[in-house]
Amino acid sequence: MYVADSRASTPASADGAVRPVAGRRRAAIAPTVLALGTVSLVTDVSSEMVTAVLPLYLVSGLGLSPLGFGLLDGVYNGFSAVVRLVGGHLADRGGGRHKWVAGFGYAVSAVCKPLLLVAHSLTPIGLVLAADRTGKGLRTAPRDALISLSSTARSRGRAFGVHRAMDTAGALLGPLVAFLILRATVDGYDAVFTVSFCVAVLGVLILLLFVPGGRGGVVADERPTLRGAVGLLRRRGLRRIAVCALLLGLATVSDSFVYLLLQRRLGVPDRWFALLPLGTAASFLLLAVPLGRLADRVGRWAVFVGGHGALLVAYALLLTAWHGSALPYVVLALHGAFYAATDGVLMAAASDGVPEALRSSGLALVQTGQAAARFACSLLFGAAWTVWGDRAALAGAAVALTACAAFSLALRPKGTVPA
Repeated sequence: MYVADSRASTPASADGAVRPVAGRRRAAIAPTVLALGTVSLVTDVSSEMVTAVLPLYLVSGLGLSPLGFGLLDGVYNGFSAVVRLVGGHLADRGGGRHKWVAGFGYAVSAVCKPLLLVAHSLTPIGLVLAADRTGKGLRTAPRDALISLSSTARSRGRAFGVHRAMDTAGALLGPLVAFLILRATVDGYDAVFTVSFCVAVLGVLILLLFVPGGRGGVVADERPTLRGAVGLLRRRGLRRIAVCALLLGLATVSDSFVYLLLQRRLGVPDRWFALLPLGTAASFLLLAVPLGRLADRVGRWAVFVGGHGALLVAYALLLTAWHGSALPYVVLALHGAFYAATDGVLMAAASDGVPEALRSSGLALVQTGQAAARFACSLLFGAAWTVWGDRAALAGAAVALTACAAFSLALRPKGTVPA
């Protein structure tokens, strides 16, 4: 189960990729990846319970305007950018801190769930969401570094695909649990936040008991310093990946806004709103592994940019006059395909150009730019919706996404196509 177990007796080649010893068959997916996938599955049940009801709770329950919701949604999705570099650097320092930095991040997010029970205005809710995203920012890069370090270069896309599929299974169950709680209880939101906390604690316990604590035999050929981490951007391939991720993030409308747009287009009753994320999660779950394997075979950048093409089609459908019964299914399927083609694939592509000793810091650099850009997008989209309306705001996002995707496809960072 431990990284050391899965990598012991597996010498590294000159390019840094781990090769199996002759006569010994390496497992297709490292046990570490499966353990981390289980942690993410349980944790996502908790977090997606809250995410599924939060837009409705804030807009309908507390009466926030689209601009106010855009501010909070930006905090929820982008505040982690502030601490991702910190989490990545702390994990790389000392050689064996990936698990503990990630565990601290999971614990911080868990503690925030019950605090939503006593936060009923913009400022305290914003502070709670900021703390929750701080936990996410601390844990994401160390977790992804462990996945990357326990996989070979040729199987990295599939490893991330398996992890994201397990993660998304939790995202699929979370809204369903929230929906059932809302239907079965009187104070539905309070019950959702309480159950979410209990599930989050279970995720932390699984991490402590079953995920390894070290990097498993990684030899540090570079001293992990903050200057060295930032200096990774001098690497042309990683710099291009980071720039493209940032630009595309600026045109990526948050999930919550997509669901609110669907609800308005179709007149979905409030009690069914929590089920909308299920469509995205189901598509993500089905496509994460196949698209991860495809990225390993044909090149990660083509799959990554193609995922944004799927998102662009979803935007176009939301802008059309089509109100058919199939619209929500198609839009949510495309939305899930976007995540399946980009989330883990981006981390696999970024891993190719980062030395093992700075793997967590390098991934954090890319994640930071993307998260900060999505934070800005939420603010801009919420403001545009308030001033010009939802259709004009989405049309602007679609134009921006088209331009950024074309630029990213033309730039095509080197090293994102497996040898």
